[in-house]
Amino acid sequence: MSKKENFRNPDAILDVYEKPEFGQGVLLSLQHMFAMFGSTVLVPILIGINPSIALLSSGIGTLVHMILTHFKIPAYLGSSFAFVATMQALMKADGYPAVAQGAIASGLVYVIVALIIAKVGSGWVNKVLPPIVVGPIIIVIGLSLATTAANDAMMNNQKYDLTYFGVAIFTLVMTLVFQMCFKGFTSLVSIMLGIICGYVLACFLGIVDFSGVEKAAWFSIPSLDVMGISYHFKWYPAAILAMAPIAFVTMTEHMGHIMVLNSLTKRNFFKNPGLHKTMMGDGISTIIAGFIGGPPTTSYGENIGVLAMTKVHSVWVLAGAAVCAIIFSFVGKLAALIESIPMPVIGGISFLLFGTIASNGLKILVDDKVDFGEKRNMLIASVILVIGIGGAYLQLGNFQLTSVALSTIIGMILNWVLPKKAASEKALEEKNKQKQDGKIYQ
Repeated sequence: MSKKENFRNPDAILDVYEKPEFGQGVLLSLQHMFAMFGSTVLVPILIGINPSIALLSSGIGTLVHMILTHFKIPAYLGSSFAFVATMQALMKADGYPAVAQGAIASGLVYVIVALIIAKVGSGWVNKVLPPIVVGPIIIVIGLSLATTAANDAMMNNQKYDLTYFGVAIFTLVMTLVFQMCFKGFTSLVSIMLGIICGYVLACFLGIVDFSGVEKAAWFSIPSLDVMGISYHFKWYPAAILAMAPIAFVTMTEHMGHIMVLNSLTKRNFFKNPGLHKTMMGDGISTIIAGFIGGPPTTSYGENIGVLAMTKVHSVWVLAGAAVCAIIFSFVGKLAALIESIPMPVIGGISFLLFGTIASNGLKILVDDKVDFGEKRNMLIASVILVIGIGGAYLQLGNFQLTSVALSTIIGMILNWVLPKKAASEKALEEKNKQKQDGKIYQ
């Protein structure tokens, strides 16, 4: 972490290697943990495992990822939603041991691909993923989560609740006030302050459930499901075949998140520390999660949104968030208190975080001066946006290609097969050239 570099991103308040003061660092780290908390604990709740395990595995996984990438990338790893449907089916059929084996298999897929990239190199990335593909994909990553944010903000047991929506809007407004009307450290922790304000209002309105906090112990060891200790080893070929291919889906999302981080930090993490190391970090993290009882992990869009909004890119802050997650997984009261944050508060913050991610996609298109007067660019962007935001997916048996992954793959294919100029554009260029040469006169 002490390693220095000559470049400093002028847009960052705290750049990648810069260390905040201790007190500020703790609050900034807590802010990142709060941002990822809702989604990270929601995955285990959906599949029926202990949320504290997800906190523990996300914290350990993030630190492992940072070590393998030499503390060069401000990335946080949380529970992956891509595996939820498959894990739910496996939990009903064979329990967590099957999920664990599938998670470990998907992590091994990452490791294998990382080793291949280490041999072949990652120079192909810029050719396969130029700005016209990258920009719309990043927009999709942000806006594909828009429905989730809206549902969290409005829906109470699948019914529209005006009180919920009011809390969400209040949380959003207070975050904007702290961001725009204050300066210094108050502006940096605007997200955390917005969550606190929304939580206080939710308490007054009676929509916070404190029963979990009352029952929780101050200190509690997460209920680990350790392979070979908590249960006997047994092969689950169906689990491996069901979950391992999904790793290729999350890889495309992983690359999309790295692209966003490249844009935010003005660096090229595909080259330094290298795509093979970032993928290796994701893979090892998922393998560890499978061994201790957690869900597969992946890089998190919520934390990228926090990076974009606060302009705090410090790896010290992200490492602090990982340590906080590990500590909170053992403090029952604190973990239960965070779990009590109602969904409309999370939804209100998500309006801003997910939108910020999408806006960075637009920024890439503007910064690279992508010409939408060219048919090729218009077609590629249009297809990526509608497929990705529309939620189109490819289902083949138990294997599902999510909308983000599908739009990414189709975008890359279109970039590969479409000619640089449409036939009509070539004809027009030729005609204009002939005019300039004096062969055709008006």
